Amino acid sequence: MKRILVLLLCIMLLISSCAKNNQDKKATITIWHDKEDSVVAILEEALSPMKDEIDIVFEKKSSLTESLKLVGNDIKNAPDMFIFAHDKIGVYAEMGILAPITDFVSKEELGKNIPLTVEAGLYKGTNYQMPLYYETLLFLYNKKYMKEQDIPSTTEELYSYMQKKTKYGHYGFVEQHSTPYYAAGWIHGFGADLTDKEGNPLLATADMKKALSYHKKFVSLMPGETEYATVNTLFLEGMAHSTMNGPWFISAVRNAGIDVGVAPMPIVDETALPISPYCGIQGIHVLKAHANEKKDEITKVLRALQNANLEISLALATGCAPALSECYEDERIRSSEVVMAMKDTASKAMPMPNMPELDVLWSVMGNLLTDINMRNVDVETACSNAQEKALDLIKAMR
Repeated sequence: MKRILVLLLCIMLLISSCAKNNQDKKATITIWHDKEDSVVAILEEALSPMKDEIDIVFEKKSSLTESLKLVGNDIKNAPDMFIFAHDKIGVYAEMGILAPITDFVSKEELGKNIPLTVEAGLYKGTNYQMPLYYETLLFLYNKKYMKEQDIPSTTEELYSYMQKKTKYGHYGFVEQHSTPYYAAGWIHGFGADLTDKEGNPLLATADMKKALSYHKKFVSLMPGETEYATVNTLFLEGMAHSTMNGPWFISAVRNAGIDVGVAPMPIVDETALPISPYCGIQGIHVLKAHANEKKDEITKVLRALQNANLEISLALATGCAPALSECYEDERIRSSEVVMAMKDTASKAMPMPNMPELDVLWSVMGNLLTDINMRNVDVETACSNAQEKALDLIKAMR
């Protein structure tokens, strides 16, 4: 009998010890990203107060989008969350790997962000992203060459400047003219777009043809090469007076000793609409794989990241604009020429579409721009061919 009592006591102690160990064991939240070290350092610092209760691990993935497609529903290998731009939301939502962000933070909490940043995370009526910051292209100019009185307020003023200054190896203006992300601003300036709200291609509309025809006359005064490195090198070496590029380019420009200015996007004379580039919203998304099991921990992380001081620090480090409206009450943000110019540009910009069809349209649109700008295919033929190709590819993917 005594042996039985001793055995029972041992079992009870073992159970109690295991229960205590389970209580003491911290949950691990894994967050995938593709960001630079400075961004991750700021995020880690913001989350450090909860390190005693949650072990938060940031893992950098060079091919994050493809990795998520492979393991998004794999309980063993999928992360809990990831930080990325909003434009892949449709792909992942259709795969069924995302959890609605409103399962963790309320619509009222999301409403503290600039409306544009919240709307970008919507797909078929459900929001899948908590925004952190956003970015868009800016009109940048070298103050050594382009004086204040030369800053173009319209596209025809820009064209006139290009005609005068594009000579002796210098260019009045350069951009990645045959890359869809960069050309999109010109397309939107004519009221055109790549798709409608249902993801159907709009590559052969009258407004699209007008936009591409008009844009081509500017392309004729730019280098034939359209690669990122070529365009950037021309500006960094002082051979291009102005360009369109994102906030990620500013630090390299300043490191090159260039006194860079930021100006509003020129207005298209024919339509009275500004050149309106796409706007990309960087935010955090939750995967379904562990959403129920770790709901409390995920919620705590999300709420810790929706923090004005954090977003201000991110803005000052990256030049991107904070998503939270209250950040713009801070003098450091209001005095940032780059951030405030981006806020102004974004107010007229369009969020990148987040529908799956965009994956197909990027390649078709790139070929269309190359045909018109670099192979001299007439606009009518090139647009008709591109529309037909896009329809075939989208039909196949659906």
